[in-house]
Amino acid sequence: MNKIIIDGELINSERDFHAQIAEQLGVGVFYGRNLDALWDLLSSSIERPVELSWISSQKSALALGPRFDDIVETLRRVVEQDAQYGWEDRFSFALS
Repeated sequence: MNKIIIDGELINSERDFHAQIAEQLGVGVFYGRNLDALWDLLSSSIERPVELSWISSQKSALALGPRFDDIVETLRRVVEQDAQYGWEDRFSFALS
């Protein structure tokens, strides 16, 4: 299982979020570091199961403003897609 831990204490911008997820998944320069790239990466480019834990997410929410909600919505879309496809191994995430 791929376990991703995003540390909200280290996120002060959307760029910081994308840098953390790229590092955690080892995608480096091949990752576009935007919401479309996040969708592409999580919806089809990484092996499942994947569990993303976003710790100190409230700090990130304050720092990112509306972009936090956009990122979380993208994560929810990935969860919904995996459920619709009926995949046994799925993407999941938790905010704490």
